[in-house]
Parts: sequence; structure tokens; C-alpha cells
Amino acid sequence: MKYYRSHVLVGINETSVAAGVHALLKELRAEISKAGLSDEINILETGPLGFFGKGICLTVYPENVNYENIKVEDIPELVQEHFLKGRPVGRLMLDSAGKFSPKFNYEKRIVLRNSGIIDPESIDDYIGAGGYEGWEKALTQMKPNEIVEEVKASGLRGRGGAGFPAGVKWSFTAPLDAEQKYVVVNADEGEPGTFKDRLIMEGDPHQLLEGIMICARAIGASKAYIYIRGEYKLCIMRLQKAIDDCRNYGILGTNIFESGFDLDIEIKIGAGAYVCGEETALIESLEGNRGHPRWKPPFPGVKGLWQAPTVVNNVETLANVPFIIAKGATEYKKYGTPECAGTKVYTILGDVAHPGLCEVDMGTTLRTIINEYAGGMKKGFKFKAALVGGAAGVILPDRLLDVKMDFSSLNQYAAVLGSGAILVMNEHQSIVDILWSILRFFRHESCGKCAPCKNGTQQLYRLITKIKKGEGTMEDVKLMQMIAETMQQTSFCALGQSPIMAIRSAIDNFRDEFIAITQK
Repeated sequence: MKYYRSHVLVGINETSVAAGVHALLKELRAEISKAGLSDEINILETGPLGFFGKGICLTVYPENVNYENIKVEDIPELVQEHFLKGRPVGRLMLDSAGKFSPKFNYEKRIVLRNSGIIDPESIDDYIGAGGYEGWEKALTQMKPNEIVEEVKASGLRGRGGAGFPAGVKWSFTAPLDAEQKYVVVNADEGEPGTFKDRLIMEGDPHQLLEGIMICARAIGASKAYIYIRGEYKLCIMRLQKAIDDCRNYGILGTNIFESGFDLDIEIKIGAGAYVCGEETALIESLEGNRGHPRWKPPFPGVKGLWQAPTVVNNVETLANVPFIIAKGATEYKKYGTPECAGTKVYTILGDVAHPGLCEVDMGTTLRTIINEYAGGMKKGFKFKAALVGGAAGVILPDRLLDVKMDFSSLNQYAAVLGSGAILVMNEHQSIVDILWSILRFFRHESCGKCAPCKNGTQQLYRLITKIKKGEGTMEDVKLMQMIAETMQQTSFCALGQSPIMAIRSAIDNFRDEFIAITQK
């Protein structure tokens, strides 16, 4: 094995590709070679490094120095100063004052344990990091029902928003006698500020594939589809390469490991409808129909894709599965809380010092996530509120900064984990403006299948626009909440049932703002 003095991790994701990372890599390799450091400095292309919105980013190990917004013209100085003279270039560092370094905590990661460390396009890197051990164990050492029971015992709950126990969902489909069963992966993130699944897939596509394989084995499915957002070009490319490599290695295909089990995985590209995040609408779209939700029951686990038994899981949910099978449910339950086991992946956005991606134990407080993983508030700003869970989430005030971020704790405040997005707002942000943006989104994304949602979202947008312009009254505020409550009770799917979350939390926690704007 070759040993290097330093490793330069270069984050290759949609943001850095757009910023010209491939040209920068060429220049970096040339400068390293010219300086005679090729045997000392290892350059590794990897996935997201944990902080984003910063252009091209580099992390240097073992020094743990993070650079942001690197340009091609910065490379000669970086090589000369840092790699030859041992002096990090302060002006290029993530935090030139040296007070903040992203808290990666790789030893406490499950879903992101390889992200930012291995080359996501290398199956050998993934296998070298322990990848596909869970798949081998599930296929050669465990019976399908034992896999289901292990996932149930782990306490893994769906990470797509609803939080339904994954093992229980699998148990509905596994015992059914059917000629064909399917696994469908929901990788169609359509909610504003939500892209943690994209970063998971960009950083470690093989881990998602391994989770799909184990799920397929558990329920007896021979075909799986990854339904992915069309804009996720890099994810699609990396997933397809990972699938092709698995076929070449005999990890996918016919009679895998001479077990008699067959499995193929195919990518299907979505057309950008938010409603297709609802599992039955997603299935309709997969079948080539309009993305409208179906009546339930029957549930997809019994009659799903082409009326065959189908398990639909979110990307993050399935990315937890390899760890559970390889290490065991008992080990998995060492993370999180007794009621909510495991970890949760978040994207932290807004008025924080360092927007980023993090994975923390279930039950970690909102304050800890903001301060230790995003560097706290931007300089000069104070915390006012956080929109937790995306557009279908809730707006939490500063008095709830110490709320524990898990399904059970948030439920006490009528809040949800949702999509894993945390949008942080400073004291100058208008809650009315935020709510207007949310309701505009719901109006745009309503599929029009049912009248409560189709008409209700229009009326909500009309009322919040009136209020935003200073032309509304508190009666309009009251009417808006009443319409949303009616939609919650009568809408066909979760899209129409969701606006009440943001509306109620905004009005309950920031009523003074609504009073002030309606009394102008």
C-alpha cells in the first residue's frame, strides 16, 4: 500500500461541476507534478464534502483544512504555500479565522459514512470500505423473513417524511404469493430546499443499490426501479455506472452468487411533479400515466406497480439498510433514541454561517445542528425561526431551539421531520413572506385531481397575497387557517393535507406579525 503525506479530497457534485471542477483538477494535478509532490500528495475525487453553496471545495487530510470557492488561478498559490511550505492559505479557507470546522464525525455516520471519503464512481472503493457485505450476508446467510425481522427489530422508520416503520411495510409484501414483485425507490425530490437524497446518491450510489438489493431479497422482488428527478444528471450518471459495474461483478443479474436469486435495477426519470413524491402518484407516473394519486386501499404493498405487490421506499431509508444487515439491529439501535433509532440526514440552509449537509443521531437538538454543523448564525444576525421539514413542514420559533429532532419529540409540537431540510431565518426575515412562498409552491404543484386541493390552494394563495400586500384583515388570516383545516380533512392525498402545517405554525408562533401587517 502506498502512503501519502496528505490527501486532497475534491468534492464532485452538481455545484462544483457547474463551477468548472474538472478544469481545476487538471491544473491541480499539473502543479502537484511540477512541484515534485506526486508521491506525497494524493488527489481523490469524491462526493459532497459536507458544506455546499461554496463553489469548488477541497478538504486536506489529515490536517482537516477546508477550502471553498477555489478557482483555477488559486492553484499555484495553494500548492506552493500549503503543500510545499506547510502554510494553509487563509483567504481560501472555509473559515479563515479558524474557529469553525465542519463536524464530520465519520465514526457516527451510517448513511454518509463513505460520502466525501471514497470515490463514488469506484465499486472497488465501496467494496474496500466494507460495501456489499450486507448484501452477501442477506443473500447467502439469511432467509427473506429473517431480513424483514431484522429491519423491524432495528426500528428503522421511513426517512421520506411519513416515518412509517420500514420493516413493517416490507412485512405486508414479503409473504404474498405473486409471480412478480417490485421495489420502487423514490428519488424524486421536488420540495424547495430539499436535496439530501441527491447528495446521498452523489456521494455513495452503491450504498443505495445495496439497500435496494437487500429489500428485494427480503420481499422476493426480481425487479427494482429508481424513480429519480430529471435534473439530477450527476446522480443518474453515477447510479447507472454503479448498476453497470454491479452487473459486471455478478452482484446484479441472474442467479446471483449461485443463490438462484435474480435481480435487475433500472433507472426511470421523473418529469418534475411534486405530487409524484406520493407513492401511488409515483407508481402512476412509472406506468406512463399522469402523476395522480390512487385511492387507498389497496396499498402498493398489495397492489402497486402494474397491480403487483410493490414496496416504495425513500433513498435515505434504503441507505440505512446495509448497515442494519451487516452490523445487526442491536448495533443500529445504539444510535438515536429508544423510540427513534438511527440517524437523520439534514440539509441546513438560510442565514447560517456555513450551509451544509450533516448526519446526526435522532434526538439531536435543533440548536446543536445549527451551531455545531452550520457554524451558527451568520455574523451579526440573530435566530428568529427555522422552517423544519421543507414546504410541508413547520416554522419553529426560538423558544423551540432545544426541541429534539426525532419523530416522537416533534410530534409533541405538531411538527415533523419531513424532507430533512432546515431553513434558518434571521430576525429581519418576514414570516408572512415565507408563508407566501410556501403557499405559492403548493398552488403551483397541486395536480388538480380533487376539488379541496385544487380550489383550496388557489384560495390560500389569494388570501396570503392579500395579507402580504397589507390589504388583508385578521378575518382573512382566520379564513386561511379554516380553509387549510378543511383541506387537511378532505383532500385526496398528502399534498392538499400539508399546507395546514406551515400555516398553523406561522400563525400560532408569529401571530404578532400577522396582526401588525393587517393593521397597517
